[in-house]
Amino acid sequence: MNSPFTEPRSFIFTTWEGGGNVAPAINVARKLLQRGHRVRFMCDQSSREDAEAAGLTFRPWQQAPNRADRSPGSCPVRDWEAANPQEGILRLMEKLMFGAALEYARDLIAELEREPADVVVTSDMLPGVMAACESRGQRLAILAANLCLYPLPGMPAFGPGLPPPRTVEEHALHEQIKQGTLQMLDHGLDGLNRARLALGLLPLSSVIEQLDAAPLYLLATSRAFDFPIQHLPEKIRYVGPQIEELASASPWTSPWSETDTRPLVAVGFSTTFQDHADVIQAVVDATADLPVRTLVTLGQVPPYQVQAAANTILMRSAPHNAVMREAAVVITHGGHGTVMRALQHECPMLIIPHGRDQDENAIRVTERGAGLSLPATASREEIQAAVRRLLDEPSFAHAARQLGDAIAEEPLDHSATKVLEELALRSSDEPCLTC
Repeated sequence: MNSPFTEPRSFIFTTWEGGGNVAPAINVARKLLQRGHRVRFMCDQSSREDAEAAGLTFRPWQQAPNRADRSPGSCPVRDWEAANPQEGILRLMEKLMFGAALEYARDLIAELEREPADVVVTSDMLPGVMAACESRGQRLAILAANLCLYPLPGMPAFGPGLPPPRTVEEHALHEQIKQGTLQMLDHGLDGLNRARLALGLLPLSSVIEQLDAAPLYLLATSRAFDFPIQHLPEKIRYVGPQIEELASASPWTSPWSETDTRPLVAVGFSTTFQDHADVIQAVVDATADLPVRTLVTLGQVPPYQVQAAANTILMRSAPHNAVMREAAVVITHGGHGTVMRALQHECPMLIIPHGRDQDENAIRVTERGAGLSLPATASREEIQAAVRRLLDEPSFAHAARQLGDAIAEEPLDHSATKVLEELALRSSDEPCLTC
């Protein structure tokens, strides 16, 4: 243990089963555990194996939504059925973020009453947990698994995947989109305020005000990956991508002979279901005629829904770091963890977003020239042409190497463990001097 504490502190991490958001929280929690602290991890039952493999004390949600597994049938949101990304976000708000705010709050309060904690670290998408902490004067930090979900001054609005504005007209458009984002988030205001009333708190005029309950808002991404912002709010800290492989990850042995020198195309879409079997099939068909080896990790897509080509291996899962170490090109939906691992291994990407944060990650890759992006409706021919470019044009690999190096070499003024330990050292009535 290399820590300034003579006595360990107690931390509770709270998050929900959203796929790529779980591993970063587990990794930060594990680092605190390795430094000698007591750490509990509250999440859906589906994350128990990963959390306990990291040595964490696991607590499943009781009243709040609690997925038993990662299968499509257990998902309360079912955002793949939404007509558009906005409807998908509204479903998430209704079923989890605001509609279940009081249930999340009550579960956390019950755990704190069973055993207090010095600091609660919560997902940026659980405002009910934030309200519970506010009601008890509980020290709180917010941990985002990727980019900042909420509007930031000078940053493109989250969601549509826009590049930074370059003209007066584009600035006006971005401002209009940001206002629309705030209005959409405030569809959850009634649900949040009902929870706050039950907790003895005054109502808010906007849901974004609930973020004020936390003196720290940690982004588990790289400032070098994100678009530049001139005036970053002081409470927001980039703490770097938390992409270490989980202890429960399966081992990797290449299914191809060591003498097979064809470039490896690694295909990895969401570990959760996004109804993307047709896109995987289009990728398999597009690479079937190319002189490559194609490895496809299916996640929650049933194997019978994808027909492999002669040069294709289908697997349920594989450790990304080991696979990408050998890959020439990565084809992905654009989830933050997959994108960060691809850049870590200097792999150019073809990103085919399906919603969530994926358009935002895609634009940050394509704007730097480190890959290409296509819609989920792209044809076999379009996908094949994009893969050919990524293999044949060295500029993509060069740009991926530059961006990956910038992320790896970025000096972190604030590591996640450091700022959370500093917060734990403060007494409950002492201002947080790091904020």
